[in-house]
Amino acid sequence: MEMIIQIAAAAMSAGTPLLFAVLGGLLIERSGIIQLGAEGVMLMGAVAAALCCIRTGSPAAALAAALAVGATLGLLHAFLTVSLRVNQIVSGLALTLFGSGLSAFLGRSIAGQPMPGAVPKLDLPFLEPVPAAGDLFAHLDALTWLSFALVIGMHLYLYRTSWGLHLRALGDSPQTADVMGIPVAAFRYGCVIAGTMLIALGGADLLLVYAPAWIEDMTAGRGWIAVALIIFARWNPLRALLAAYFFGALDALGFRIQLIGSDIPSYFLKMIPYVVTILMLMYLGWRNRGKPSGAPESLGVPYIREQRL
Repeated sequence: MEMIIQIAAAAMSAGTPLLFAVLGGLLIERSGIIQLGAEGVMLMGAVAAALCCIRTGSPAAALAAALAVGATLGLLHAFLTVSLRVNQIVSGLALTLFGSGLSAFLGRSIAGQPMPGAVPKLDLPFLEPVPAAGDLFAHLDALTWLSFALVIGMHLYLYRTSWGLHLRALGDSPQTADVMGIPVAAFRYGCVIAGTMLIALGGADLLLVYAPAWIEDMTAGRGWIAVALIIFARWNPLRALLAAYFFGALDALGFRIQLIGSDIPSYFLKMIPYVVTILMLMYLGWRNRGKPSGAPESLGVPYIREQRL
């Protein structure tokens, strides 16, 4: 039982940065815009948080810096894809290449330096006597609690509010949404900027909570995994929580296998989460063949207002 609790706690720690990225990508893609720049945005959020935290010693300022960088990159992506109608896949890949290169350049001077501050924990002593729940939830950091709130808030927003209905209509048929009076471009701008800020927040969480020191390319492909987990979660926030923690559990499991002295090479153990994610996507694709994927019907299709149907 203790081992299960330890793996669950490690899964939450490793999965929270992914959860922010998945929620951000989900919000963007619900509006009909493909986001393949998550890897670069997470790296830029992490390096911005590292630079600001080292210079100010304030985790709050570091989070604000990551959000500001995310908003800037989101505005750039929205301008390219919504206003200029650039190919969304190309724009996302360019964002990844740009973020990866610039973060490596900016982070050279601080590589390996520990962060002087830490995200505060919210202590709930009344949970400590509760079996399992006390070990998991009594001393969580503030960002993990924020991720829980975002999952619930985004689910209620999408499925219990008129604004969420507008967003889903926008992703499925922007022509119909435009006829209904929904400002398509403004809605997409807002979703892309807010979603990219969440992805950058995932990079900041990775740095400030999970691995508190900047290392070049420290995301190690987590941005790409987030893109895959959006599909795995079928664009649903509650499923996104499970998908992110599933990947986190696999990551923690590989680490635990190393601790018990297994002869399996560490490189193979690090591959476990990525291989299993690919296999799960293949299985889901086979099982749901011929069925709706759950993706917004107009995902990746630029909207030209003059071409109403």
